[in-house]
Amino acid sequence: MTLTYYPIFLNLKSKKCIVIGGGKVAERKVISLLKSGADITLISPELTKRLKKESSGKKIKYISRRYKKGDLKNAFLVIAATDSIETNKKVSEDAPRLINVVDVPSLCNFIVPSVVKRGPLMIAISTSGVSPSMSKAIRKELEKLYGTEFGEYLKSLRKIRAKALTKLKDKKERERFLKRLATAKVIKELRQKKF
Repeated sequence: MTLTYYPIFLNLKSKKCIVIGGGKVAERKVISLLKSGADITLISPELTKRLKKESSGKKIKYISRRYKKGDLKNAFLVIAATDSIETNKKVSEDAPRLINVVDVPSLCNFIVPSVVKRGPLMIAISTSGVSPSMSKAIRKELEKLYGTEFGEYLKSLRKIRAKALTKLKDKKERERFLKRLATAKVIKELRQKKF
């Protein structure tokens, strides 16, 4: 049976997230979790230079040893990013809730998409675990189509929308106004940098 994933964006602010592993893949996951405001615990006998820096700055809690049973207690989300298949399998079996084992979808109950981020705009790309390389290729293409101007426009749009919600009392009029700010024409003009 082919898995069909349910796309979701999680609010991880102050949620306990545990990353097992200290290499480059774990580093990418930790950096992404830091940006989301997660409460991160990192467990690994060794770390990359960047992870050492992050752990010394008290941004993450670091436990310098190999994974052991009980490490995942009260974890909201777990990411296993070691180079040991046995360790990743143990972590997957022990995980209480959300578990991602990097590059092994069969051991996960969620996978992480490739992401294009432009301010408030976030575009997630997934091939349902079939080809992470294809997701990455599509992401690179989308990064060219959606530049930083989209993030800047959305920041302005946030303010405009907030005002419209208070000033335009008629719901239909407000919807028409807001829809005019988010059309194919607006997207085209953003790409041509006419805003």
